[in-house]
Amino acid sequence: WYLAWMGLEINTMAIIPLMAQQHHPRATEAATKYFLTQATAAAMILFASTTNAWITGDWNIPQTSHPATTSLLTLALALKIGLAPMHFWLPEVLQGLNLTTGLILSTWQKLAPFILIYQIAPNTNPTILMSMGILSTLIGGWGGLNQTQLRKILAYSSIAHLGWMIIILHFMPALTLLNLTIYIIMTSTMFLSLKNLSATKINSLAITWPKTPTLMVLTMLSLLSLGGLPPLTGFMPKWLILQELTKQNLPITATIMAMSALLSLFFYLR
Repeated sequence: WYLAWMGLEINTMAIIPLMAQQHHPRATEAATKYFLTQATAAAMILFASTTNAWITGDWNIPQTSHPATTSLLTLALALKIGLAPMHFWLPEVLQGLNLTTGLILSTWQKLAPFILIYQIAPNTNPTILMSMGILSTLIGGWGGLNQTQLRKILAYSSIAHLGWMIIILHFMPALTLLNLTIYIIMTSTMFLSLKNLSATKINSLAITWPKTPTLMVLTMLSLLSLGGLPPLTGFMPKWLILQELTKQNLPITATIMAMSALLSLFFYLR
């Protein structure tokens, strides 16, 4: 746990200069917000893992067994990646960054905390994971509805996708990893397309059609794939997750998830 905490701290320190490189008040504000949330989360992780070592005498990650420490660790890692209800920093931070750093924040920065959540998931209380999952998909759907800034929309899309990943983690971890992989590929496509079009608002997308029709078609397809529209790739993990939830006798949860995916789909279609 000690090494994991150190790695997370180094990771935070390494991305701060990338965030603040523009010397713009917004970029500085985003970097500060990011630093504060990540430092808080890292402190919580260190506290929980030390407590776990104190109670059980074991620093190993897979052997984290005490219910209080696993819950605290899960919440701290959720704060690190921006799962609801600890998601408030994510749209603000992403809005203050340029598209390249935004891409790193939305994809690469999710890997380390996710691997840790994945490792302690078998010992974690499933109710915590499921409630965070449902809340994230609902907030990710509702939050993106009234946005015109593409970076904020992508931030809310990130929150919704994380919700889908976390809800199935206790029942079928392989599906979580599949979802994460597909999400990273699609989000990278999205950010790189927007970077190529140098678009940061919805209305700037409207005038790019005459200039680069091929790229616009690809951008549209990757957006619909993010929304999870069949027959595109993004539909596969959602379908498999809904199927698994139904198998686990959780039809109401599956219904809520499917409905919140429709919310997300609405702003992708826009």
